[in-house]
Amino acid sequence: MIYIHIPFCKQKCSYCNFHFSTSLDFKDEMLAAIKKEIGHRKSELQNKMLQSLYLGGGTPSILNAGEINQLIDEVLKYFSFEKDIEITLEANPDDLDKSFLKELSHSPVNRLSIGTQSFFDEDLKLMNRAHNASEAEGSIKRAQDFGFENLSIDLIYGSPTSNMEIWKENLNKTIALEVPHISSYALTVEPRTALNNWIAKGKVSTPKEEEQNREFYYMSDFLKDHGFDHYEISNFAKPGFYSRHNSAYWKYKEYLGIGPSAHSYNGFEKRSWNVANNQQYIKKLNANVSAHETEVLSEQDQFNEMIMIGLRTIWGVDMKDLREKFSKEIYERIVAEIRPKMEEGILEIDKDHLKIPEKHWFLADGIASDLFIV
Repeated sequence: MIYIHIPFCKQKCSYCNFHFSTSLDFKDEMLAAIKKEIGHRKSELQNKMLQSLYLGGGTPSILNAGEINQLIDEVLKYFSFEKDIEITLEANPDDLDKSFLKELSHSPVNRLSIGTQSFFDEDLKLMNRAHNASEAEGSIKRAQDFGFENLSIDLIYGSPTSNMEIWKENLNKTIALEVPHISSYALTVEPRTALNNWIAKGKVSTPKEEEQNREFYYMSDFLKDHGFDHYEISNFAKPGFYSRHNSAYWKYKEYLGIGPSAHSYNGFEKRSWNVANNQQYIKKLNANVSAHETEVLSEQDQFNEMIMIGLRTIWGVDMKDLREKFSKEIYERIVAEIRPKMEEGILEIDKDHLKIPEKHWFLADGIASDLFIV
């Protein structure tokens, strides 16, 4: 599978610390560099038959349909697509007007991941989103009108401008709109963001973890009651609408990341990442110089990653994989470590898969980190 990072946005969200630029001055040069990198790194993926292609960012919907098609065509020069390939485009609601959706409906893109975040203007203003509540709802309806049934929306809970009643309304609206996939995240305060600055100056209150905890578990119960599977801590899907791309990440499959700041993984022991600087990225590709660095993961790193990622999902961590991929010492250590946690009820083994019971998922990162080799 391939991920392409489009490092442009109209404006900076208050909570975001991803790599992007609000200037489109070098858009054409960036797209040319991305196309060049696809060709340069084609040999890094063993499987040339792709099951998923994901255009993320940033805001890929800031591109026009022609530019999106050109990127897909570039991938097709070196790879083949499965008949039912999932091709996802991340999009902001304000970009999804009728003209754009009409053109996009004739492209290979068959899945949209829409950055809705909330259906309430006060939340959206705090987040400094480029769209309003009306556009949040309208973009979903328009996408459906143009034949996009495989839709995912992002929702953020635990905002200082929200509360349980508002959160319930956000979820009710999502159900009413018949969205089949939801990615939902607690509002987190990242360093070097506007939100962090506002909180430090007392302009905005700090998100309360206990409220986020309540909203998380309400969401989980509510969505399961409406036919969704809670298949990863932050992801819910109707049967048949799991994100194929993200599921591959969580199952340790190989992937190739293209574009500034994008990461790649060879399936077990090797990771690489591109420079997170647009000008340096373009300059390196123009000079036919590698824009990425690579590290070989130690056995310790591989184990910690498998534990961290696997315990966030309904699939858990396959104990057979742990036995086969790691030393006897590491396997015996994990068996000893999980025993008391199983007695506490925060870990379980189901059909030879180590899992966190869903009622403890909100604390999953902490539970997983306790098992790390340090």
